[in-house]
Amino acid sequence: MLKILIAEDDLVSRKFLSKFLSQYGECDIVVDGLEAIDAYMVSMRDKKPYDLICLDIMMPKIDGVKVLKAIRDLEIQKFILPEKRAKIIMTTALAEADLVHTAFDYGCEAYASKPIDTEKLVQVMQKLCLIPE
Repeated sequence: MLKILIAEDDLVSRKFLSKFLSQYGECDIVVDGLEAIDAYMVSMRDKKPYDLICLDIMMPKIDGVKVLKAIRDLEIQKFILPEKRAKIIMTTALAEADLVHTAFDYGCEAYASKPIDTEKLVQVMQKLCLIPE
């Protein structure tokens, strides 16, 4: 079973992702960027790191791209090998190519446009070796 963090400020998207992803593991849910970083740090402290993090690009307090960078910086500080890092999928309702490019530069594995296409999400999770094909 995967350990999954869903960082999403939109209630409908949050419920949808939680309901869909809960079949693959335990989902923690946060509503803004600060909570996402806090949840990530708690998971590392407890030695129960997240396998998958779904990060909304546009969130209150700290946006998803900054959260992504903070998480990747923490992983580097803790000498976490690239193959052991959390897999991060950015979710966005916006066709913001610049932000998506920046997210890839910072090390996200994939992005999903809202409304989320569950078949595509499953394919991405398979490609990331999170679930069997």
